[in-house]
Amino acid sequence: MEHGTTLTQFIIEEQRQVPGATGDFTSLLNDTLTACKKIACAVNRGGLIGILGSADTENVQGETQKKLDVISNDVMVDALEWTGHLAGMASEEMDDPLPIPAEYPKGKYLMLFDPLDGSSNIDVNVSVGTIFSILRAPEGCDNPTVEDFLQPGTQQVCAGYAIYGPATMLVLTTGHGVNGFTLDRSIGEFILSHPNMTIPEETGEFAINMSNQRFWEAPVKRYVDECIAGSEGPRGRDFNMRWIASMVAEVHRILTRGGVFMYPIDEKIKAKGQDGKLRLMYEANPMGFIVEQAGGAASTGRERIMEIQPNGLHQRVPVVLGSKNEVERVVEYHREADGKQAVA
Repeated sequence: MEHGTTLTQFIIEEQRQVPGATGDFTSLLNDTLTACKKIACAVNRGGLIGILGSADTENVQGETQKKLDVISNDVMVDALEWTGHLAGMASEEMDDPLPIPAEYPKGKYLMLFDPLDGSSNIDVNVSVGTIFSILRAPEGCDNPTVEDFLQPGTQQVCAGYAIYGPATMLVLTTGHGVNGFTLDRSIGEFILSHPNMTIPEETGEFAINMSNQRFWEAPVKRYVDECIAGSEGPRGRDFNMRWIASMVAEVHRILTRGGVFMYPIDEKIKAKGQDGKLRLMYEANPMGFIVEQAGGAASTGRERIMEIQPNGLHQRVPVVLGSKNEVERVVEYHREADGKQAVA
């Protein structure tokens, strides 16, 4: 499609290629877009209307919620619960799945979302975003349980994110590549601006929180040390390091110019009894789907993220994603290190 195509037009044309399409999916995405527009307005006006800062509450992970976390979660719920397209939804900010109120019709999809990813940066005006993942509800499922949501990432119908930065963009995949749409505020529509987004297989950039270096496992330390060694090291070229601490912003940069993003398992995370930092259902799976569809790769360092069978709604996993060749190198380093440990 040409530049100037609205996201609604794009999805309708795409769904025409799907036998038996009813229009429910297009309507569900439109409702999601409406929620993202409202969140974009709240983020843009946060300082003016006094909704920055902490909300003096914690989410299910024990993290301090920002006022905009709570507001964004409410916006998503209010925009989606009445539409008739969902059997249920789940949010990173809520302990349990949210059932559709009895007075509203039920649909055939399940929605999972992180309403405001990177919100710890909101008070310093760094780009944040909304991440969402759409699954099919099991046949005949009117009141989904937690188990109904625990589908591997390969079962996703759609994944996307909105990024609230200098421009508001929505990046989307339905399993047929990745396309980016920019919000034209003059008409209130998302317009196709970045068709067929692809991630270069090679890159000279990596993103990781260097303050955790002393806690890393050997394969991660090996990879980063080689990058830092630059043209005089084993890689024979110089790398740049980036770290924004907003997954939406990190992935968006990788989609537009390549790179690798890592939030690996480390000793500090293990000491908390956790298996990783990022949430499988709300962050790793949808971002993994998008990255793979753009020609990249997404792994825990030891297995493909999209093939993990979830064991909990708020399960955490290590994440290594981005340019394919770099991710494969990190995976190979893990394989070698694990092999040596097994021999020992």
